[in-house]
Amino acid sequence: MTTTSLRLGAGTPLPDGVLAPPVVPTGVGIVHLGWGAFHRAHQALYTQEAMAASGDLSWGILGDVERTPQLVPALREQDGRYTVLSVGLEGGELVEQATVVASVLDVAYPGDETPRLLAAMAAPTTHLITLTVTEKGYCRTGDGHLDLGQAQPDVDAFVAELGGAGEQVPAATAMGLLVRGLAARFLGEGTPVTVLSCDNMAHNGKVLKRIVDEFIAAAGPAADAFSAWLAASTTWPSSMVDRITPAVTPATLDRVEEILGARDEAAISGEPFRQWVIEDSFAAPRPQWELVGADLTDDVAPWEEAKLRMLNGTHSLIAYSGRLFGYATMAEAVVAPEIADHARAYMFEDALPSVTPPAGADLPAYGEGLLERFANPATGHSTRQVSTDGTQKIPFRWGGALQFALSNGRVPQGIAFGLAAWSEFVRRAVRDGVDLGDPAGTEALTAVVTEHGNDVEGVARGLLALPGVLPGGAGNHPELADAVVAHAQALAAASSGLL
Repeated sequence: MTTTSLRLGAGTPLPDGVLAPPVVPTGVGIVHLGWGAFHRAHQALYTQEAMAASGDLSWGILGDVERTPQLVPALREQDGRYTVLSVGLEGGELVEQATVVASVLDVAYPGDETPRLLAAMAAPTTHLITLTVTEKGYCRTGDGHLDLGQAQPDVDAFVAELGGAGEQVPAATAMGLLVRGLAARFLGEGTPVTVLSCDNMAHNGKVLKRIVDEFIAAAGPAADAFSAWLAASTTWPSSMVDRITPAVTPATLDRVEEILGARDEAAISGEPFRQWVIEDSFAAPRPQWELVGADLTDDVAPWEEAKLRMLNGTHSLIAYSGRLFGYATMAEAVVAPEIADHARAYMFEDALPSVTPPAGADLPAYGEGLLERFANPATGHSTRQVSTDGTQKIPFRWGGALQFALSNGRVPQGIAFGLAAWSEFVRRAVRDGVDLGDPAGTEALTAVVTEHGNDVEGVARGLLALPGVLPGGAGNHPELADAVVAHAQALAAASSGLL
């Protein structure tokens, strides 16, 4: 498609039916680390709506762009505006709603602007630091602890900055950027601040705080005073977020251009459904997100558990098996006869019984609703996108339900099928030279496949036994391993999809 000469911006006239920004923030109140498609479709939209509902316009966002620095000039050329295209089905008909968002005042790439990001996190007008850096952004080894090999340059910079060093070198990791930003705040006015994780991990706030504590411990006594300030002046609430947000494609950008009559290089699409449950533990002011549908609660854990095991766990099973059978999208895969029964078995026989129901939740209805959402072809959510970072995701998505089933004397066949699909995906990807999409696990996964070659059983047993993949030694459970091998062999015989 030939793009128009007009770019989206503050003065762009919007067609009827496109929702214009109801408000424009007056300043930065939030620094967000990991400014990507999900944040644009979720927290930034909630924040815009909360400002409009409350009249408090102090919650503009400065975004840290970790992986796509080209978005920095794109957003600046657009005066911070971008479009969220909600795409769903109603009565079998495609329904679209374009919303222009203006809550993000600017973005910065840490490779170029680390000092600016540190200063923004230190500013007393910033009351929140939020994160969507994905599991691998937490800079952990396979056993869940801080990967000091990755983080050491930031630890060194942190110590130097605590000691008054003048030069601020670019941040090497998201965790380093966060801790160094908090250190800049400590060295400045030291006002309280909330650090809110919005990543898909159980107990994400606690996980984040533990990694930060390990980072600080690596700095030694030089960080003692900073640690005391951190304990007194910060909180680390957990949260549960949900909205299917597919990877941006040229077709997404072209469709938004058709609707707007202007080019938007930062546009994204997402399903109509969204949810945000937040632990009500804040050290400083916050937007009134509860006015626009967010749930503030004393305990996020039941919601996290339900989402990670039922939504994310089923998602991973569908994605890996979908790739084996050659299905490009999640919508195709979830209804495929080779996959559908296994997805339901996992959802309702393995995941659901392991979940403590949140107050007022109807989990069977929630599960049926998830399968309907996955089948929405309008999102274009790809099996390739969902099947990334397996070694980081599997422990959280399948581990709890697996332990629950085994502790009750039952081998969960849905999980066994999912693990088999993952094993076959890994075996074929290494064999065929296809990117595993799992930077943290590539070396270990490749070593297992190299050792066992095309031996389906040997690869499956070797992958299950890798440290950190399954909790509590479950990978060595003989009946589970036998079930995974049986499913893997069946998949090897029945599927030949291109990865």
